[in-house]
Amino acid sequence: MSGKYEYLVSVLDQLSREAPAEMKRYNVDTANATDVEHARARAFIHLFLKVKFGLVDFTEREQYVTDAPGDGGIDAYYIDHEAKRLYFIQSKFRNTEHNFIAKEIMLDELLSMDIDRIMDGETTNDNGDAYNGKILRLVEKLQAISDLPKYKTEIILLANVNPKHLLKIKRIIGGYGAEIYNYARVYSELLFPLISGSYFNPTELKITINVDKDSAGHRIQYYPETKYGDCTVNALYVPTVEIARILWKYKNSILKYNPRSYLDLASGSVNEKIASSITDLQTNEFALFNNGITMLSDETIYSDKVGKKNKAEIIVMNPQIINGGQTAYTLSMLYAKNLDNLDIFTNKEVLLKIISFNMDEDASEHSQDDKLKLIEEISIATNQQSPVIEADRRANDKVQVELQELIFRDFGLFYERKRGEFGDGVRAGYISRQDIIDRDQFLRICLAAQNDPVKARSGTTAKLFEKARFDSILPDATQYRKYVYGYRAYDRIGRISGADIPYNFKTTARFAIVNVITALYFDEDTPLDKYDEDINESLSEIVKQWPSFEQYVRSTAANQKYYFKEVFDKDTGERTIETNWTAYYKGRTLSADLKYFFNF
Repeated sequence: MSGKYEYLVSVLDQLSREAPAEMKRYNVDTANATDVEHARARAFIHLFLKVKFGLVDFTEREQYVTDAPGDGGIDAYYIDHEAKRLYFIQSKFRNTEHNFIAKEIMLDELLSMDIDRIMDGETTNDNGDAYNGKILRLVEKLQAISDLPKYKTEIILLANVNPKHLLKIKRIIGGYGAEIYNYARVYSELLFPLISGSYFNPTELKITINVDKDSAGHRIQYYPETKYGDCTVNALYVPTVEIARILWKYKNSILKYNPRSYLDLASGSVNEKIASSITDLQTNEFALFNNGITMLSDETIYSDKVGKKNKAEIIVMNPQIINGGQTAYTLSMLYAKNLDNLDIFTNKEVLLKIISFNMDEDASEHSQDDKLKLIEEISIATNQQSPVIEADRRANDKVQVELQELIFRDFGLFYERKRGEFGDGVRAGYISRQDIIDRDQFLRICLAAQNDPVKARSGTTAKLFEKARFDSILPDATQYRKYVYGYRAYDRIGRISGADIPYNFKTTARFAIVNVITALYFDEDTPLDKYDEDINESLSEIVKQWPSFEQYVRSTAANQKYYFKEVFDKDTGERTIETNWTAYYKGRTLSADLKYFFNF
């Protein structure tokens, strides 16, 4: 197995292990290949339900999985009462990488979907055989929906579909809308978001606030005008439990514009004073111990007519937290640890500032770019209070986002543009740290591949990620394959073995070698699955030439002046060459020497 499929199988096995011990169809003997395949097929449905509908609890997801004899051709379903959507799921997981990519669903498999019969309240199939218990429960749920005609029905196909069959499929499934998740969509829209902790994007948040005499819940509303357009700002105090619940559920999905990720916020110690003001105090000192939270939204709706005494609700469309992540993270950790005792949050509130952009849905691309510029400026300004390194400030640059998508798509590797963003995947055992590309190391590889191995080795991280310098190194993502080739070569250099390996080859010379291998051996037409083989062959050639290169280096007058000085011992009369390879491999003559000797 290679990259993405291997990660997918790892995720499915981990999802199976979330099942309670009594669910034997998931807790299988790993030596029994058939049972393992069946478990993975059901876990594949769990993956979809978890990522697309935010069902984080295994038992909650399992109630929607109907795959069993008597399922009416429906493997799972989901009812979204807020959006008024009925989802019927047909899933075909393939147990080899080749089949997962190439094998298509057969049309007769769709003919078995008894959607119309089930929607009509039937309890048996055409042959009079009773549906299984979960399908019967689905029928009961549908009958309990008073406005069922308002619900839109959609078919989800977790399978590869031949494009030429799309019209036939629509006729077969009765004209219902069909959304197809082929292997590529599974990788990009299910697997990657789960591993990066950004798997459930909230389109609408409902926050309940207190408006009694003892609360500061009433809002202040303001309409500032900016050079990019008008905004609406709502400022109000909200219960801390609401913020805790939001970040606990959505993690990195709600930190899209924040320069740091959910798990990076955990890398430092949790602010004990803030935490203790929740756990140890009955009063509301928490409101005084932090500067609050800043959230972005496309639209904010407030109402105090919610049928609840002393309560109001604020609805936030497409929310994103851009400041106050540490506060929100602290609250979410307390929430996770105290699910059985949420009373610790009682009467404790936090200031929430919601910035809404007054922009039409059909706004021009130019207007959208202006919006993103304003978001970036707000994020930088509001995150001045706590240290945000230069590399963090570049995390959401367009080129970074593109690099991450392209590198995963083509190589199944995880480019970490935000610190800690794949921590969920590592902690859950989906991937290992070796699968993650470090952004600092990657930027140095880019420099080496651009014939600047000196800066690659000697430049400080802060300088490399300064806006002007970063933009000059990575103006776009067009050379990403070359850079990944260099990154893999760099990694391979560190692991190469053999008695004939030159002394400096695995240490001070590594960026110089990346310069050579990307300049001489990288070919855009090399198949992606042949990169490692090509790199190994190329390094073998370079290993043979490196002693001759270093002999040439020692012979030039310029290098003798700076790095390879002759030393005369008056007592013995012996003349020796004092070498300083460390200085040479980050010195002024290196680039020219490489180009001359290797002829590129």
